[in-house]
Parts: sequence; C-alpha cells; structure tokens
Amino acid sequence: MKKRILITGANGLLGQSLLHANQGRFDLCATGRGVVRGDLQGAVYEVLDTTSPEDYARAFAAFRPDVVIHGAAMTQVDDCERQPDLCQQLNVDATAHCIAACEAVGAHLIFISTDFIFDGTAGPYTEEAAAHPLSVYGQSKADAEALVRAATCPWSIARTVLVIGYVPGLSRSNIILWARGAFQRGERIRVVDDQVRSPTWSMDLAEGCLLIAEKGATGIYHLSGPETMTIYALVERVAAHGGYDVSLMDRVDSATLGQPAKRPPITGFDIRKAQKDLGFAPHTLQEVLDVIPYI
Repeated sequence: MKKRILITGANGLLGQSLLHANQGRFDLCATGRGVVRGDLQGAVYEVLDTTSPEDYARAFAAFRPDVVIHGAAMTQVDDCERQPDLCQQLNVDATAHCIAACEAVGAHLIFISTDFIFDGTAGPYTEEAAAHPLSVYGQSKADAEALVRAATCPWSIARTVLVIGYVPGLSRSNIILWARGAFQRGERIRVVDDQVRSPTWSMDLAEGCLLIAEKGATGIYHLSGPETMTIYALVERVAAHGGYDVSLMDRVDSATLGQPAKRPPITGFDIRKAQKDLGFAPHTLQEVLDVIPYI
C-alpha cells in the first residue's frame, strides 16, 4: 500500500520538484492557494489556503494523508521584513493550523525550514545548533519550528539552504535563473561576496523529503547541497558554465545593497546525519548546472 502524501505550496519550486521526483512511489495530493501550475505528474490537486483551518479539514477529509510536507511559506526575506504581520500569518499561524490538522489524523508532518534561523557566525551548521535569527523571516521559521517540535503527531523538520533549480511553468525566479537572464540581456549585476551558502538543487531537497517520508524518519535533518561557496562564486560558475561574460559581475558587500532584512553571513550545513540516516546524496553544483536546462 503506497503512503499518501499531501503537499502544501505545490505551485512553488519545491512543490513542483516533489511532483517530478516522486516517480510513482507515493500517492500525492498537491495543494495551493490558486489554480494548479505546471504538470501534476499524476497527483490530484486541491485548493487549500494554509491560513484556513476549514480548508485543511476539507482537504484532509478528501485525501486522508499519511504524510504532509508543509512547504507553503512567505519566503521573500525583504517582503517579510516589510510585512511582519503577513509573515506571521503565513509562516507561523498557518503552520499551527497544519499541525492541528496532522494531529487530528495522526499524519507525519514534514516541515520545511531554513538556514535563516541562524545568525551566520558559526556555519556550517549541524542539526543541534541553536537558532539565532537576524530577520523577521528567520524568526518566523524559528517560531514555527518550535510549534512543530511541540506537536503530538510524528514530525520532522527539513532545513535547507539557497534552493536553486528549474521546472516548467515556474512562477518565481531563483538565483541561477536570475543570473542567467541578466547575462543573456548583457546587464551588469551586483553580486555579494560576503555571504556563504550551500546551494541546494530543488530535486535533491525533494528527494530528501521523500526519503524522510519513506523511512518514517523523525527529528531534524539538514538537506542541502554538498558544497559551500560565496554567492559571488556561485554566480561566477553559472557564468562560466553558460559561456557568459563574467566582467558583467560587480563584486559587492551586503551592506551596499541596502536590503531591509539582514542576511546571515556564513551558513551552509553539515549534512552527514541525512547522508547516514536517509541515504541522502545531493549533487554538486557542476552536476546541477549540467542537468538544468537553459543554463
């Protein structure tokens, strides 16, 4: 009997990648606030507003999930800083509703979190590191994690870093698609060289989540790419891979960008626990660039 997995935020990059990565292993219910985008890959679709307990009750009654991957969130860091009340509603309150729905049916909740719960002074981080967020977004995810850890249903927290990738019909860009577009248009771009991350392919993150579901693994797991690099080095490699003009890149410090939200300077993850427990085997950036179309 296949496990039944309900996905929130199915119209986003991770949600779409989960649909593509599944390959028939699970019965999937994709959910989102509006009409479906992209190919459902055999999943069913339910409209679900994550701020509505009634929507959760309806969707859960219709699909009867064994596992819920809660990926829906307000993730634009500066928007969260400008609109903290909306961030609270979408990232914390919505998670509380999701937890309650999972508790009511005993579903295994897999909550997607972020390196932005850390202050970036001690990366790469293990799962046991203490949260110290610098932004409204980071605080909202740390607060939501606290709710998840107190849940009475089985739970897992899957933290990730700087998700990159491509799926057809994607509504929002990510750093490699942004950089590629700018290079193709011959635009100068300012790229920070004082932030260090572990870029994570969305398909690897999706596979990690499905491994958690498959094994019934609980607790916290760090799911990121295997390499750590500056944002500048990442974009430089995108340029080199596509044969673009690297001289279009201006190396800058974060402070010069005037962004509303503070970013943790050095994060990156220690992923040995996920490798050992789950068999998590993420791809290198070179491998990712080789398989993502149009880069």
